[in-house]
Amino acid sequence: MPTVEELYRNYGILADATEQVGQHKDAYQVILDGVKGGTKEKRLAAQFIPKFFKHFPELADSAINAQLDLCEDEDVSIRRQAIKELPQFATGENLPRVADILTQLLQTDDSAEFNLVNNALLSIFKMDAKGTLGGLFSQILQGEDIVRERAIKFLSTKLKTLPDEVLTKEVEELILTESKKVLEDVTGEEFVLFMKILSGLKSLQTVSGRQQLVELVAEQADLEQTFNPADPDCVDRLLQCTRQAVPLFSKNVHSTRFVTYFCEHVLPNLSSLTTPVEGLDIQLEVLKLLAEMSSFCGDMEKLETNLKKLFDKLLEYMPLPPEEAENGENAGNEEPKLQFSYVECLLYSFHQLGRKLPDFLTAKLNAEKLKDFKIRLQYFARGLQVYIRQLRLALQGKTGEALKTEENKIKVVALKITNNINVLIKDLFHIPPSYKSTVTLSWKPVQKAELGQKRTNEDTTSGSPPKKAAAGPKRDARQIYNPPSGKYSSNLGNFNYDRKRQPFLLKLTLGIGKSVLTVGKIDTCYQKYRCFMRKN
Repeated sequence: MPTVEELYRNYGILADATEQVGQHKDAYQVILDGVKGGTKEKRLAAQFIPKFFKHFPELADSAINAQLDLCEDEDVSIRRQAIKELPQFATGENLPRVADILTQLLQTDDSAEFNLVNNALLSIFKMDAKGTLGGLFSQILQGEDIVRERAIKFLSTKLKTLPDEVLTKEVEELILTESKKVLEDVTGEEFVLFMKILSGLKSLQTVSGRQQLVELVAEQADLEQTFNPADPDCVDRLLQCTRQAVPLFSKNVHSTRFVTYFCEHVLPNLSSLTTPVEGLDIQLEVLKLLAEMSSFCGDMEKLETNLKKLFDKLLEYMPLPPEEAENGENAGNEEPKLQFSYVECLLYSFHQLGRKLPDFLTAKLNAEKLKDFKIRLQYFARGLQVYIRQLRLALQGKTGEALKTEENKIKVVALKITNNINVLIKDLFHIPPSYKSTVTLSWKPVQKAELGQKRTNEDTTSGSPPKKAAAGPKRDARQIYNPPSGKYSSNLGNFNYDRKRQPFLLKLTLGIGKSVLTVGKIDTCYQKYRCFMRKN
């Protein structure tokens, strides 16, 4: 084993040889043998080996193996030095091998080493992107789990930082090709990361590129298979895939295949879905996804059949008025329950698909069915008016920090949901039913172009002439809370009234401020409120 002095002497021979350095093979071999020495010798070898590597192609394998031994040394300082110098070995046919080695080194738990490996990979990426990708995907497909996981995360976080001259069209095509191989067997988390990688590629930003991604997601979702609502893995796969597909849909990239699958296979089994995540309202999650996709549905083969399935599911959440006893109270033992969040999703989806078959309610339903639906709509709308007024009064005058409390966040979202439902119901009350109104789903950001129309719709929901908007929550503030499952506050009415009217209105508030609102209570309170106002 060479000493420190011998290493320095042979280094000097090679450094002084200039253009004839390749003739001093013995001197370079001494430096290679330095990896067998002590700490000082190894540290010098880690620096000297890469410096003259390119001059001795016949010793390339020996040199790379020697440097790799140093990358696995027990001394952290030696490992870091060896890793830092690895990009100098990435020349010609050696580059994929170096990329493969660096990818394996991503499994290190030392943060400083991990950063060095990342920087080294980025460095050789800029030298030869295709060769680097070869090493990365080789480990993703065949490496250990920890290496596979970190290699995928490297691609998902670092590709977007590379300049256009590195990520050429040919390089992006290679990423797509290799990703398809990996997607044949991935976990849910890995699938999400790969969709993040692919959707960020410039060549896939076009309409045809987005369509490719949708087809890739559809294939992953396996929409040809029979849907099993009792299998949490089956449900989870569909949810994961649909979530990735939704941002890709547009007026030119249609969601028809997914919407059809939801209508035919998922809606009929909505109540029997098995949640893959504890605490997740799986039914609401599915209905939200359907609502978002319905806006971009193209021509559907079985439109009438699927619209009928959607309509039937909507009816399940839009109850008939309860029968009244002689004293005007609810004669039944159980009062109908109302879930605003579910109704918003179903009504919106029906409204969107109904545009494609505008005579569905008038020509495809018999008179009794249509009459029944109108009664349900009317009953629902009447309860909404009471609740909307309560919410507006509760939020009146509140701005800034006041709207950031949990209580007011819930009220803001509740108001948006109820306003959306009210606008859609008004459309369906037209003769013939109309499908012209536009609303923004309560959990989606409001587009600036829609604000004017939105204001008009909301100001006319009570049937009175538009009024000047009272100081209240800004529209943007309505996007800050995602409703859990249509549950609203039990302290809805904590605001001041005329003393004479306060006892009744507090009673009204308690009647509708439950976690699940009951339409019977809304209706009874509404009737009592009218009588109370006439007497006073």
